Amino acid sequence: MQDDIAYRTGRRGAGQGRAREPGARSAARPLRIVVADDNPVVRAGLAALLHGRHDIEVAAEAADGREAYEAAVRHRPDVILLDVRMPGTDGLTALPHLVRLAPVLMLTYSRESEIVRAALRLGAGGYLVHGEFTADELAASVRGMREGRAAFTATAANALLAHLREQPDPESVTAISAPSLSQLQSVVAQSSTARRATGVRNREAFRLSSREAEVMDLIAAGMSNQQIAAACFISEKTVKNHINRIFAKLHSATRGEAIACWLGVSGG
Repeated sequence: MQDDIAYRTGRRGAGQGRAREPGARSAARPLRIVVADDNPVVRAGLAALLHGRHDIEVAAEAADGREAYEAAVRHRPDVILLDVRMPGTDGLTALPHLVRLAPVLMLTYSRESEIVRAALRLGAGGYLVHGEFTADELAASVRGMREGRAAFTATAANALLAHLREQPDPESVTAISAPSLSQLQSVVAQSSTARRATGVRNREAFRLSSREAEVMDLIAAGMSNQQIAAACFISEKTVKNHINRIFAKLHSATRGEAIACWLGVSGG
């Protein structure tokens, strides 16, 4: 376990998958990924780096979030590697739709704590910052994503830990007090479960529809009306209508009041 990244290789024993038994072909199938980054040099480098692994196959490359979504629909990958800042449809806008198709690992130069937290709120399963991981660690993180294990490099982990310390609870305090980042995986799992549970309670408490709750989550993530419209595949006018109903139900006059009310109920 490396100090600068939380991951496990998840590699099977050397003898597994060799016998011709039912399911052996499925176990030996390469892990298929989609790489989404607007920089063609970065895309090509990542594809070359990962495609050379015997158990990883780059199914497609994409230059923005919309291309990533189309590629994911077409190729049904096991994992999606997603940049944050891309022209056209950016990573955060596409993220809520991509996570419905496959686990998403953010792979980016964006290291701002607000971006890290927004990505996790929108469903990302991990967050790696370029320059903070080796080729082997990247491959191990991709393998772990397929099995539901979170992966974070130091910058992203520190952002998440700082946020958890701001909102401590009995379970997370114990986990974040450990010096090793290997403890972070259990914290993320607890946090994700808590978010899902509190999200349901929020909808019930404020009597929001599923769509209104989705829009409110995106507002809390800092998205503009235009970004929300793109993320939900609806018009900006429809977004405004949803927001007006949300504000009425939350008894809020501004975005800030609505976010404070929403996060106050959820404990976030």
